[in-house]
Amino acid sequence: MATLATASRLCLRTAAKPAVPAVRALSTTAVRTDSASASGYSSPFKFQGESKGSQIPNFGKYVSSGSETKNKLYSYFMVGALGAVSAAGAKSTVQACWHDVRDGQLMVTDDGMTEFLVNMSASADVLAMAKVEVDLSSIPEGKNVIIKWRGKPVFIRHRTQDEIDQANKVNISALRDPEEDSARVKNPEWLIMLGVCTHLGCVPIGEAGDYGGWFCPCHGSHYDISGRIRKGPAPLNLEIPEYDFPEDGKLVVG
Repeated sequence: MATLATASRLCLRTAAKPAVPAVRALSTTAVRTDSASASGYSSPFKFQGESKGSQIPNFGKYVSSGSETKNKLYSYFMVGALGAVSAAGAKSTVQACWHDVRDGQLMVTDDGMTEFLVNMSASADVLAMAKVEVDLSSIPEGKNVIIKWRGKPVFIRHRTQDEIDQANKVNISALRDPEEDSARVKNPEWLIMLGVCTHLGCVPIGEAGDYGGWFCPCHGSHYDISGRIRKGPAPLNLEIPEYDFPEDGKLVVG
């Protein structure tokens, strides 16, 4: 009997040992589940189906309540309205009865009732700097004078009668850039040109070259006494700027 009682106690002890960890594991799992449910994040996205990892989230919460066509029509209307207003404003600004320049500023008058000052026009001091006045009486016959106008050199040549005759005897059809001497001067005695070579922009040397006019030392362009290209790589004649003779002995360039 004693042996049987001892065997029974050993069996009970062996069966009771695995039960304790199982109870502890069950308690720990319950605590974790309660904690997760208490502090869980409620996602705004709703998953369809059981497998959340393979489904596309539903963004219906963020979809606009208006239809796509309605949104497009609104955008088109706003763009069209702003374009129409801008076009009408530009037309009313540009369209005027007459324009007049006073004191270097543009005055626009509409029906003689409204005057609109356009400040973007050049002011009087800027217009004054755009012109250069030269006293021609100080330039002797047969001599050159170089002045600066708008950052560029301007050649002023007081030509002799022989030089004038020489310029008029040239065969125009043989020139690279055909141009009559009379078309390049307002007064045959005075030749006014920009001193910039038409090849690459160098400044030619006066009273030099094979034709008694100007020679560009950079690449060897030769100009005659009328400033026309006669030899070398330059494609065109020397440019003639805007100028006028407001009175005898006075030259205004610009």
